[in-house]
Amino acid sequence: MEPMSDSMGVGLIVLGIILAVFFAVLITVIPFWKICEKAGFPGALSLLMLVPFGNLVLPFYLAFVEWPALRQTQPTPPQSS
Repeated sequence: MEPMSDSMGVGLIVLGIILAVFFAVLITVIPFWKICEKAGFPGALSLLMLVPFGNLVLPFYLAFVEWPALRQTQPTPPQSS
């Protein structure tokens, strides 16, 4: 059995890093995609989680803005005349 060459070891490390980044993106973007859709915003807004400082802005935006989905479900108050 031949020992592993240096280039093969580097290739495995690079592959491991690529897979780790891919899974990190998946576990970050997919949940926020669902949250944005349930809140009534476009799911693509969750791609801000990939942008530096966007991952800090998006949760605060979702926390403090009025959600369109809630506006649609709340009854309008009766108008007094």
